[in-house]
Amino acid sequence: MRDLLRSPSASRLLVGLAVLSLLALGYGPARVTLADGASPDVSSAGSGGSGADASLDLRAPAGADAAGSASTPEAVSAPAATAFDPTKVVLGITLVKSGFSSPVLVTNAGDGSRRLFVVEQTGRIKIISGGVTLATPFLDLRTAITTGGERGLLGLAFHPDYPAHPYFYVNFTDRNGNTAIDRFMVSSNRNVANRASGVRLLTIGQPYPNHNGGNLAFGPDGYLYIGMGDGGSGGDPGNRAQSLNSLLGKMLRIDVNHSSGTRHYRSPATNPYVGRTGLDEIWSRGLRNPWRWSFDRLTGQLWIADVGQDRWEEIDRSSRHGTTPAGRAVNYGWNVLEGFACFKPMTGCSTSGKQMPQTVYGHVVSGADNCAVTGGFVYRGSAYPVLAGGYLFGDFCSGRIWVMSPLASSPAKATLVRDATASPQLAISSFGEDERGELYVCDLNGAIYRITATAKL
Repeated sequence: MRDLLRSPSASRLLVGLAVLSLLALGYGPARVTLADGASPDVSSAGSGGSGADASLDLRAPAGADAAGSASTPEAVSAPAATAFDPTKVVLGITLVKSGFSSPVLVTNAGDGSRRLFVVEQTGRIKIISGGVTLATPFLDLRTAITTGGERGLLGLAFHPDYPAHPYFYVNFTDRNGNTAIDRFMVSSNRNVANRASGVRLLTIGQPYPNHNGGNLAFGPDGYLYIGMGDGGSGGDPGNRAQSLNSLLGKMLRIDVNHSSGTRHYRSPATNPYVGRTGLDEIWSRGLRNPWRWSFDRLTGQLWIADVGQDRWEEIDRSSRHGTTPAGRAVNYGWNVLEGFACFKPMTGCSTSGKQMPQTVYGHVVSGADNCAVTGGFVYRGSAYPVLAGGYLFGDFCSGRIWVMSPLASSPAKATLVRDATASPQLAISSFGEDERGELYVCDLNGAIYRITATAKL
């Protein structure tokens, strides 16, 4: 395996030994980065200059419509929302708590308790309550998982009617190296889960140890969405992301409130491939490694950060179409496309039926290199009005954070609000949201920070 973390500092090298190495094994075509607002030609993915610009302003690629997306089953419409000006944002972070073991997620139960739940890749879920990390883990799965590299305990979602429905769902790599989606119940002590209550919903075979995805979340429709990587190696050698006969490289959507035969879930009848060619659980396809993604709690937009191969990191945005939830039957392009650029084949690829990214950024820049995108959230909290309506995302290796307007047409502009030189340096494994919509960021080195913002004068 090549060194996936490109920063030369000793701290980054240490992180590289224990982290989610979100990039691919193997190799791909030469890197291309954006410079002076130029976008790569989709018909010929040649090499470009260094993309050191903090703001990326991309032209629509060949084959895209006026909104910057190719023909797609979903009609994207901009929702009515408060205007957001990213140039006014001065971003900060405040330490909430440290001492965690490779934290990869911070989230909430939606039960009014204001507790934060911290998922450790090494197998435990811990609770921060009243500013204190509770000594007893909420759940300990260390004996049930495979960890290291991109494997481990990776995702957590609480039932939308929790605690009336006292269930929560986890995504982890089982002892055989496969993706497991399990359901658990809370015990009579709200701070401790019932470990014995575990029920397996899904087991998804993983041909390689990387590109597991890991995120799961309930959508505005009440269904559970599961983000799956393409199964690993480099370049998706099995072409699984485009295949409708594989759950890998997909966004899945299941109904956990009903069973079907021996399954503890069923596929909603409105999933696009129910009754057609394709697996019933598939909601959308063409994803490489959707490590972190989120729904906008106000508009229902779906924001997916899809980790790239060697050149481009991308953010995908899908909107609701009438009463149809975001992302239905969308093809996000991998492995035909990496970002806006052709990948397979390297020239002359077709964008037909594929949705173009909202924005992309390159790997090689001045200072610390970028390597793997970590998706965030649209800010819907109230503590920092200047941030209201802005979508935040970051890069795992460089620690850079960008913001952008969710109303922007694709290809959109992202504004850098935290550079790689900022202190403390972050290995951004995840962003998180509390009950009130305030945002947090996980540093894989062991700390949880709260996102703050002030207005630029």
